[in-house]
Amino acid sequence: MKKLLVALIICTCFGSTLTAQNIIAAKPPMGWNSYNCFGSAVHEDEVKANTDYMAKNLKAYGWEYIVVDFLWAYDNPPGSNIGNPFQMRLGDGAYVPWLTMDKWGRLMPQPNKFPSAFKGDGFKPLSDYVHSKGLKFGIHVMRGIPRQAVWAKSPVKGTNGITADMVADTNSTCTWMNHMYGLNMSKPGAQEYLNSILELYASWGVDFIKVDDLSRPYSAPEVEGYQKAIANCGRPMVLSLSPGETPVAQAVHATKYANMWRMADDFWDNWKEILHMFDYAKNWEGVGGPGHWPDCDMIQIGKLSKRGPVGQERYSRFTEDEQYTHMTFWSIYRSPLMIGGNLPENRDLELKLFTNAEVLAVNQQGENPKQLYKKDGAMVWYSHIPGNKDVYAALFNIGDNNQKVTVDFAALRLKGNVKVRNLWKKQDVGQFKNGYSQDINLHGAILLKLSPQ
Repeated sequence: MKKLLVALIICTCFGSTLTAQNIIAAKPPMGWNSYNCFGSAVHEDEVKANTDYMAKNLKAYGWEYIVVDFLWAYDNPPGSNIGNPFQMRLGDGAYVPWLTMDKWGRLMPQPNKFPSAFKGDGFKPLSDYVHSKGLKFGIHVMRGIPRQAVWAKSPVKGTNGITADMVADTNSTCTWMNHMYGLNMSKPGAQEYLNSILELYASWGVDFIKVDDLSRPYSAPEVEGYQKAIANCGRPMVLSLSPGETPVAQAVHATKYANMWRMADDFWDNWKEILHMFDYAKNWEGVGGPGHWPDCDMIQIGKLSKRGPVGQERYSRFTEDEQYTHMTFWSIYRSPLMIGGNLPENRDLELKLFTNAEVLAVNQQGENPKQLYKKDGAMVWYSHIPGNKDVYAALFNIGDNNQKVTVDFAALRLKGNVKVRNLWKKQDVGQFKNGYSQDINLHGAILLKLSPQ
């Protein structure tokens, strides 16, 4: 019933001429995001360095988005890694630190971090650089309208006399960063404000927008408002909702209005968080599909926390086996793939994990991923390959010791001899009749292609 409802929504939203070419995020988006390695303090030259690395080493494998995460309007003091500085009030009510903002109450890139924005061109020069490499450009924003715009009574572009204080919902606030008020979408001018910022982002050449503080609690009127503003601006953009835990009860709404949404809160390089992600994913099983993807959050592989936001600068704390499990599950589940580590510091291991075309095909081409079983420290997920009877199968050892993990072919409706290929090793293993078992290291995984002969 759930799949039927999702299919009906897709047809209603996009019409009967729905094709992979006219859906935004027809496949799970793949890219890089600055948050896990630079927090709020990424600089333009570092964005360009990651762009150059992706263009040279990853673009051929389908990686394409370069996303500048939060607080690009804030001037981090030299040496400061503080990611969510609370604004304070001066005697006249003005806010400090003051975020870079135009006369219409729209936040702008801080020129000390993004020098190409110095002349008021915003992210357009950086976006042009990313596009010149054959990649796509994205930004993070906090939902709503800046409190400093409300204090300044900034006019709302596209309206006649409506100001920021007339559209803000001052009772709607973010618990972890106090820069914004929510928008009261029932008030005249609220949609026009969102239209104005999306028109600005379109003029910058933005291809991807991640809107924070939107999913937990879920703000349906604002979600709809952002999607309407994207449609109004005339430039296709991926709409990503953050952070989780997005309520499963909002699956129909999220599927209709967003291209991806976080299932969980921020994910980091801790094995217990991978175990929790398996449970979140099971809750959302069957919902993902072209144009709408439950999001496991970013890939915690590579050099992390160079300037915060969690822990000391380090390579991922996951063991090598856990990193393979991480990439294997994100791939079989068809989560969006957003790398969190600083790409220029990748080693051979990271490059191997990100450039296996057979593994990435599981993420980009597999259909209807499902959990086959989860018991006794073992777990198997599978998906189907369009156009034939082949099946992708991911076998996980999630117990506390090395052990054998088995996939039963009959449970996957595979009959006769089945050819088994190990996708990580890019090797055919052989032909088997009833099932396949393999010893897997503690917290390790294997990814298979099963082809009935």
